[in-house]
Amino acid sequence: MLRAPDPPPFTWFNREGRSPCLIVCDHASRAIPRSLKNLGLDPDHLRQHIAWDIGAAWIARRLARRFDAPLLLAGYSRLVADCNRYPGDPAAFIEVSDTIPVDGNRNLGEIDRRNRLEAVWHPYHDAIKTALASRGAPPAFISVHTMTRCMRGREPRREAFTVCWNRDGRLAVPLLQRLRARGDIVVGNNQPYGLDIGEDYTVPEHAMRRGLAHLQFEVRQDLVSRPDDAAYWADLVHDLAADLVADANLRQEHHVWP
Repeated sequence: MLRAPDPPPFTWFNREGRSPCLIVCDHASRAIPRSLKNLGLDPDHLRQHIAWDIGAAWIARRLARRFDAPLLLAGYSRLVADCNRYPGDPAAFIEVSDTIPVDGNRNLGEIDRRNRLEAVWHPYHDAIKTALASRGAPPAFISVHTMTRCMRGREPRREAFTVCWNRDGRLAVPLLQRLRARGDIVVGNNQPYGLDIGEDYTVPEHAMRRGLAHLQFEVRQDLVSRPDDAAYWADLVHDLAADLVADANLRQEHHVWP
């Protein structure tokens, strides 16, 4: 499905980073393979949040620099095949996103789904597996996301930053406590998004099944519309969580999800 000059299905940043941490960004890109003809969407739609997590790649790269950690970024839009959804989930090939019809995903056949998964979904997740297998000590696992301030027809979100977690709070709970102790940030605890077992794919399958300490978070997109703004939030996460990530006890595999 991919051909020149389409980008690769994933990219590495700071691949030789020495930190006991792996950072991933499932929705880093809004790219669509040329063969899919923008999925029938206007170019303006592909600049909106339905296509990617705006600002997430900036946050993730800054975090990778601050932690000196390797970062893996997915290379294609979530509209092609959502890398944070299970392959059999209809939401992996969403037909309507925030009221916007995605005509290129309507009545998608099994062969088309398989071709997309083989082109963009599997290479990304295979790269994560390889990275985790190749590191000497089990790393902490950080997944970077951003969220729109307002979904159509809903009240604007107050949360500036949301920690998404489930069952294993080794990183999430102390980070929540430290963020709230500041008193200057509206912090969500699994609000408006949580870490949903059976829906989210990346953290449950790569981190929870291995018993790795992990962190998934969302930053509101209107607060990361520029690289400097994104750097602020990345620096905040690093400064509040660096000691947690470095703690050897967090890397002991005693929280394996069956």
